[in-house]
Amino acid sequence: MPTQPLLQPVRLGALELPNSVVMAPMTRARAHNPELAPTDLQATYYAQRATAGLIVTEGTWVSPDAIGFINVPGIYTDAQTAGWAKVTEAVHEAGGRIVSQLGHVGAASHPDHFGGRLPAGPSAINPGETSFTPSGPKATVTPRAYTGAEIAATIADYRHAAENARRAGFDGVEIHAQGQHLIPQFLNPRLNRRTDDYGGSSEKRARLLNDILDAVGDVWGSDRVGLKMSPLWISGTAFTADEETLADYDQLFKRLNDYSLAYLHLMGAPGTIEERAALFSRYRGHYHGSIVANLGFTRALGNDILGRGIVDAVSFGAPYIANPDLVERFAQGHPLADGDRETYYAGLTEGYTDYPRHTRVLPTT
Repeated sequence: MPTQPLLQPVRLGALELPNSVVMAPMTRARAHNPELAPTDLQATYYAQRATAGLIVTEGTWVSPDAIGFINVPGIYTDAQTAGWAKVTEAVHEAGGRIVSQLGHVGAASHPDHFGGRLPAGPSAINPGETSFTPSGPKATVTPRAYTGAEIAATIADYRHAAENARRAGFDGVEIHAQGQHLIPQFLNPRLNRRTDDYGGSSEKRARLLNDILDAVGDVWGSDRVGLKMSPLWISGTAFTADEETLADYDQLFKRLNDYSLAYLHLMGAPGTIEERAALFSRYRGHYHGSIVANLGFTRALGNDILGRGIVDAVSFGAPYIANPDLVERFAQGHPLADGDRETYYAGLTEGYTDYPRHTRVLPTT
């Protein structure tokens, strides 16, 4: 099916992609070293998937205070940056393009990650989440509220991480503003009860995001900066995706038009193609730049929504775990392999770099 919309080239800001298939960011927890640096293992993993139009890395920590999950690499030290340089070199040698997703979990972390210190959030309100600590999953606690100086330092951390991503040879960066992480915490009126310039109205709650976009854009230029968001996220005790929340996101998307981003990467919701089309049409009604659709898409659903002209590219997460040659399988109509869930977040090569490409079985004569 050479005319599949998924196989057509697309431009996202300054990023020229040979097809419209994006590998979504996925935490795989393989940085088994004290430096939390990527190794040759990550270089192999990402290079195997280089036929994607664009690879978005797993969320990488912008500072030690950003950590909220075990064995996830960062991009705030020289050792980490050197490790990522090996990854980008391997991907580029394989003909691919790759951007670094910059992340911070904020109050969704746990004191076990910080030697007993409390994590920080927009306000001293427990988000009611679970943090995966070195000794196992633990419920989050009531965080301390960010001071103004700590907010400024966090914005500087994002700038520094963006600079490291540039030194490491990435093609751009994506800001992690999805799920229950730091930026969505600031956007959330249940968690953000601040009375300064970073809380109160929906516009003020979005100031941290705006300041981070400005800082990272200064390093990269906005046309190489993507932003991933999840308006429909429901989890813990604070994220409910009610109409008030969705209306706030609608207004935020309108304001994001001023940034000329490379793309807006949006998580949708499971449903029929008509339900998905209606949801992303809502987003498209407010945001006029490039949109990458995410969550539960198949080849058929991806081709359909692209064919309707509602979004510009489609990202795939879980299918890329067991199908490093996903684009080729889409092109040839080959079936997809199933991943081993037991190795999604644990192990080394097993369930990570040992999934084979599709082999055509010739008929016997």
